[in-house]
Amino acid sequence: MPPEGEIGSEFHWDPAALLGAERGGLPGWLPDRRELFATGCGALTALLRRVRPAGRVHIPSFFCTGVAHVLSQRVRIAWYRHLPDGRGPHWETLRPAEGDMVLAQNLFGREPGEPWRAWMRAHPRIPVIEDHSHDPFGEWSRTSAAAYAVASLRKTLPLPDGGLLWSPRGMPLPAPTGPESHGAHLKLAAMLLKTAWLEGRTVDRDGFRQLQVQGEQELLGSEGPASAFTRAALPALDVTGLRATGERRARELSQALDLPSGGPFRVQLFCRDRAGRDGLLSHLARNGIFAPVHWRQDRTGFWSGDPMAADAADRILTLPVDHRCSLADVRRIAEVTRAFMPVVNAGVA
Repeated sequence: MPPEGEIGSEFHWDPAALLGAERGGLPGWLPDRRELFATGCGALTALLRRVRPAGRVHIPSFFCTGVAHVLSQRVRIAWYRHLPDGRGPHWETLRPAEGDMVLAQNLFGREPGEPWRAWMRAHPRIPVIEDHSHDPFGEWSRTSAAAYAVASLRKTLPLPDGGLLWSPRGMPLPAPTGPESHGAHLKLAAMLLKTAWLEGRTVDRDGFRQLQVQGEQELLGSEGPASAFTRAALPALDVTGLRATGERRARELSQALDLPSGGPFRVQLFCRDRAGRDGLLSHLARNGIFAPVHWRQDRTGFWSGDPMAADAADRILTLPVDHRCSLADVRRIAEVTRAFMPVVNAGVA
């Protein structure tokens, strides 16, 4: 039986997430010209193989290190400072040359698109790729003026895989190559078994957790097409409802913790130091709340080289409040977090 109040971790499959196209599902949100890859990372690597930038690709210093590492093996990269403080990029650190490309991100779905639109108007010869993984169907993504845009859909939607690639400017796009990823099939099996577990069925939690882990390992970086399940379910998902519920729950949690209101992608907290952050992670897990970290940086291995970004990565965690949470779940997260608040600074990341 699942522990009462377990919150977070991987998505399960909930048929209630489906609306159907005739009731206002995704067709009005999806770009007309698009490609659907297994992963956002695969979509990016396929795109860079197609456009073959002559120079470097400039990447935010606070970014998914796994994706940045994959890209670094295919193109020359440079870093510009972008911290999780809600202040946007430090433009003076972004210095592209002719032949370079820039990867922008809507970090935690909290950033406006206009500063980037202004930057692109001032630098019309530098192609920009926008990463909208934390808010794939928000205002900025739907009004993008970038050369290209990408979103890893499984970060916010109950899908086993899916990397959406489109060009707001109508540029040619690469197509997925090869077969579907076996990892997506493992992830879907885990989602279905987790649903049964949450319903109180006799299901081995360690078993579906292993499927989740193995599936993610096999899926990472896949340039193949999205799974048949994702292609079929995506157009019928209640994107408006899922996004609105997740944003409302994040706002409720921020209010319960007396924090400034965050964006649609859950709630981020800064702790005083890494030990405090890791202690809070353990405290939450002991209470059935599984909080991810976006994103660890190993200073002895591959990292941004930005000490301010690495320091933020040491101290940040994401409270897993999303469309799955009830108001009782929000109150529980707040109660458990407040018990550890002495190590948390009073503010969102």
